[in-house]
Amino acid sequence: MELDEMKLAWQQLERRLGQQQALQRQLYRERRLDRLHHGLRPLVWGQSIQIAFGIFFMLLGIDFWSSHAPSLHILAWGISVQAFGMLMILSAARNLHLVKRIDYALPVLEIQHRLAALRAWRVRVEAPVFSVIGCFIWIPLMLIWFQWDWDAMGGRGPDFWARFPELGPRFLFSGAVSLLLVLAIYWLLRRFGRRRWMEDNFAGSSVRKAEAVLGEIERFEQE
Repeated sequence: MELDEMKLAWQQLERRLGQQQALQRQLYRERRLDRLHHGLRPLVWGQSIQIAFGIFFMLLGIDFWSSHAPSLHILAWGISVQAFGMLMILSAARNLHLVKRIDYALPVLEIQHRLAALRAWRVRVEAPVFSVIGCFIWIPLMLIWFQWDWDAMGGRGPDFWARFPELGPRFLFSGAVSLLLVLAIYWLLRRFGRRRWMEDNFAGSSVRKAEAVLGEIERFEQE
């Protein structure tokens, strides 16, 4: 009888220890996932700011081409800036959508997959596209600025471009040089084994921290 009671006591103790360990794992997971959730907030705020800037550039481009006499270069400058603003909005909206898809109630592996989709978008699509566009988008912005200054000063004739046609080729040459520098830096980073460092910077600190938190949870659950 005493042996049966001892076995029962051991079984109860094992169940309680198991329940306590399960509770500790759950609490650890919840704390870490809450940290992950809060860690992604700077990314969400940054994308919200990007949307605001995208709206600004879109409206700037529309206002420019709609308030000047219709001509090919005026339309090209304004529509380029308008399209850039729309691209900023769409890119930020894609990031926000991928963040929203992260369900913290899912298993760690599924959360990792969804976070990996966010990283892939930022590294493989967003960063290269904006790196290339960034080499040239300053050109229409500068030309719009010059045109507005020309209008404000009452320059001879309504069109700044007709007065200084040589600026276009010079700006395009500068943009092409900038693109070559970007490609050279990208090649050098890959050549010297810094590709992972570059991709981590493209992904952003919020994504890197979230990946680290998920790694901690995964290692804890495997112990």
